[in-house]
Amino acid sequence: MHLGPYTLSPAIALAPMAGVTDKPFRQLCKRLGAGLAVSEMTSADPRLWMTRKSLRRMDHLGEPDPVSVQIAGHDPAMLAEAARYNVDHGAQIIDINMGCPAKKVCNVYAGSALLQDEALVGRILTAVCRAVEVPVTLKMRTGWNRENRNGVTVARIAEDCGIQALAVHGRTRADLYNGEAEYATIAAIKAAVALPVLANGDIDAPDKAREVLDRTGADGVMIGRAAQGRPWIFREIGHYFATGQRLPPPGPADVRDILIGHLEALYAFYGEGPGVRIARKHLGWYARDRPENAAFREVVNRAETASAQMQLTRDYFDALAAGVAPVLSAAA
Repeated sequence: MHLGPYTLSPAIALAPMAGVTDKPFRQLCKRLGAGLAVSEMTSADPRLWMTRKSLRRMDHLGEPDPVSVQIAGHDPAMLAEAARYNVDHGAQIIDINMGCPAKKVCNVYAGSALLQDEALVGRILTAVCRAVEVPVTLKMRTGWNRENRNGVTVARIAEDCGIQALAVHGRTRADLYNGEAEYATIAAIKAAVALPVLANGDIDAPDKAREVLDRTGADGVMIGRAAQGRPWIFREIGHYFATGQRLPPPGPADVRDILIGHLEALYAFYGEGPGVRIARKHLGWYARDRPENAAFREVVNRAETASAQMQLTRDYFDALAAGVAPVLSAAA
């Protein structure tokens, strides 16, 4: 899949997720096979650009190409300026958020709330595409609600405005993340435009990724929640696309090594205190569906230092690798 001067190989992308797709996680997913990793959404409001959170989100030093930064807002001029600012600070692709269903985003008429106003969609996309020379992409949903699935119309507007690729989540804004994703609208969007399309929603295994590509005709897939605690899903899907064969799942020792590297990156990026706190949700995801996972989470979430958190993590996965029950009470 080609996007401006960049070739996404494989055409498997990490979806932007607030509070999840920070630089350490993006770099990890890229190392494990993601062809593209989109940043957490950054606000188009310039008053927020100098906050500690925004500065971290705009930190792309050492990040492999291409660097894709998602911006969110509702004012065309403000979004255009945000695009220019992020390109000046390392963005090589600008992604516009019209997919987030969160109330706090939609209540300020951003994210998927914008799908209600097709004229405003056109003004925003035109302003941003004219503001920068890098590729501009659009993350969207199939519509505002099931009675107003206007994804095809929005996709045509996007193509006319200069958008170079679409990522489409197979739910409406009203669906949030409930029920099952539907792919018929994604297929209709792909048939209606000449743009590359990434299909998104409920893709959690290599065979599901292949099924979604076959059903939609999309050029690639975008993975969100299924990558939480399982960043190796990208190499699993890439291997399946290339060979038709499934890779064996990583064993506990392999997961331990990936997780230890992830923890070290979080501590280095955020500092020890914030890094320990941010790591807790990731530890819960990595331990999900493993033996004694609830007890492990209870113990590891009480750790206040990086060394304690790291040792508890090593002990837990070492025990799983050895095939013995983790001694969590002693570790606590």
